[in-house]
Amino acid sequence: MITVVGSINMDLVVRTDRFPKQGETALGDLYTTIPGGKGANQAVAAARLGSDVQMVGAVGTDAFGQVLVEGLDTEGVHIEHVKQLDGMSGIANILLSEGDNRIIVVPGANHLLKEEEIDGLEYLFEASDLVIMQLEIPLPVVQRTLEICQRIGTPTILNPAPSAGYRKEMEPYWTYLTPNESEAKEIFGPQWENALEQFPNRLIVTLGKKGARYFDGNKHIIVEGYATKTVDTTGAGDTFNGALGVALSEQMPFEEAVRFANAAASLSVEKMGAQGGMPNREDVLARMRGASE
Repeated sequence: MITVVGSINMDLVVRTDRFPKQGETALGDLYTTIPGGKGANQAVAAARLGSDVQMVGAVGTDAFGQVLVEGLDTEGVHIEHVKQLDGMSGIANILLSEGDNRIIVVPGANHLLKEEEIDGLEYLFEASDLVIMQLEIPLPVVQRTLEICQRIGTPTILNPAPSAGYRKEMEPYWTYLTPNESEAKEIFGPQWENALEQFPNRLIVTLGKKGARYFDGNKHIIVEGYATKTVDTTGAGDTFNGALGVALSEQMPFEEAVRFANAAASLSVEKMGAQGGMPNREDVLARMRGASE
């Protein structure tokens, strides 16, 4: 079982031909609402790939809150530990253009999670093969979860996004850290590649379509990405993390686990929406087989 402790948002997606300049108004050609949030995205990704997944998080009492909870339930994610709290649900305002995205997150109910609630979930973490977290919820909640999991011996993946929330004091507690290249630069500096050698087989830096990079204790490894027809990159990193969690919880060899996560992420960008393109296991294995033939 995988437990995800993290954010649950409604994504408000707008697409336009080009990003507007400062002070400019641009016309869009699409608007839609899609369930998202890094935590929920990673939970859905793991569930679609065959894992039993528990979600720990919070939504509001607004209309979005009910839709978000029902969406997780439909995907097979367990929702017993998703609280519905007074106020608004988290939202992410996502602007799509030129094969890229720009995102503004308003946390809403996500920032109402308390450390005391995490203390009451030690039994859940103990029953989990792995716990996944991000930084869109209060940092004390993340820290407490990391500390509990380390104490009881449950491995963790910390996806340090947004990277501005990362704290040095988290470092002794996470098992795996999965920044993208820009997040790695912010956390470890311009020479982030050197940090890989401090955390062999634990620090994995995602490189977009180029794949992912880590240090295996002897040499630097780049696990190449897969050729893809990009429609929307939103959620690719979340798919990577959910898939990596599945692979590691199943004790795949480390390089194979990263390759599995790369394949899942490459499929996710071929459809609209963070969760819209998240693949099932058969599709991921088929892509991996196709690349090796």
